[in-house]
Amino acid sequence: MAGQMVALPNDGGFGSPVPAGCHFFLPDQPLGERTAASSSSEDNQPESEFDSFKGIVGASPALQEVLDLVRTVAPTDSTVLIEGETGTGKELIAQAVHTHSKRRHSPFMKLNCAAIPAGLLESELFGHEKGAFTGALARKIGRFEAVNHGTLFLDEIGDIPLELQAKLLRVLQEGEFERLGSTQTIRVNVRLVAATNADLSKMVSEKRFRNDLYYRLNVFPVSVPPLRDRVEDIPLLVEHFVARYAKRMQKHIEAIPCKVMEALTVHPWPGNVRELQNFIERSVILTAGTILRAPLERLAQCVAGDVLEPVTLEDAERCHIRKILAQTKGVIGGPRGAATRLGLKRSTLYFHMQRLGISRMV
Repeated sequence: MAGQMVALPNDGGFGSPVPAGCHFFLPDQPLGERTAASSSSEDNQPESEFDSFKGIVGASPALQEVLDLVRTVAPTDSTVLIEGETGTGKELIAQAVHTHSKRRHSPFMKLNCAAIPAGLLESELFGHEKGAFTGALARKIGRFEAVNHGTLFLDEIGDIPLELQAKLLRVLQEGEFERLGSTQTIRVNVRLVAATNADLSKMVSEKRFRNDLYYRLNVFPVSVPPLRDRVEDIPLLVEHFVARYAKRMQKHIEAIPCKVMEALTVHPWPGNVRELQNFIERSVILTAGTILRAPLERLAQCVAGDVLEPVTLEDAERCHIRKILAQTKGVIGGPRGAATRLGLKRSTLYFHMQRLGISRMV
């Protein structure tokens, strides 16, 4: 069903009542990958390999800024540190760095450091010889060796144990290491892209992360914005995920009710894009006809569950900040913003919001 998508207000909000029967019609062709790169390209210009950002959906200035940084750093061999909350798409940014680099025809390998037991992480990264430890029945090639001349993406880099950080620093600086249980030095040429949702500088001050490794990783930091800071991308993401899951489940969904899009746009999404994706998958499962059926009551429950009476000092702090944010309608900076009303610097308020798990949209 062909149709024209109803436009959202420029501020991402909904200042007027939704007209009865209003729907967002999905295009005849699936959205596929609608990226900030493709949306800003010249008309009638064929998309080149260096203009594609596979899987990254959005056209907001905040996302465009991130992709501009990717274009800048990708052709170099510099280490990249991707920072951002859980669910913001840090792995996709890492993949984009590799795809746009000189190493794009070489392997790209990823490893979540938090998913590997600390005792096995050294073997996973650097490999081991037969008999190096109990259960080492054969030689194993580690990730650095396997991805030689390519790109290694280490997610949750802050979870690497202190005792292993020195070995990681050495391979970054010197390009060499030994397998566990071996004295033979192996040389590699690997580009490292790391990601974290932790505050590494704070971990350094708390002696939980080596400062020399932090400085080596932090050559070119890229901060991925949370979904609440690029609200204008939500309709594109919704359209993208509806098309993806409808195709996967062999359903024919033609439209999204405006009240659904309104609710999805104003919801804070503390789990970011991943949470939105999971919600859309559930919605497509529930849809029997051609119009998306979304369980909006679950969103209402989440918002209601956020407003609890304070029982601890931290709860009281959280409650007070949320109250001020509600009064300023989510505005943080400026003379009438929440930061000024709380007597805090803008960056300090952002820090407390992140610490307390407070979303900007309240």
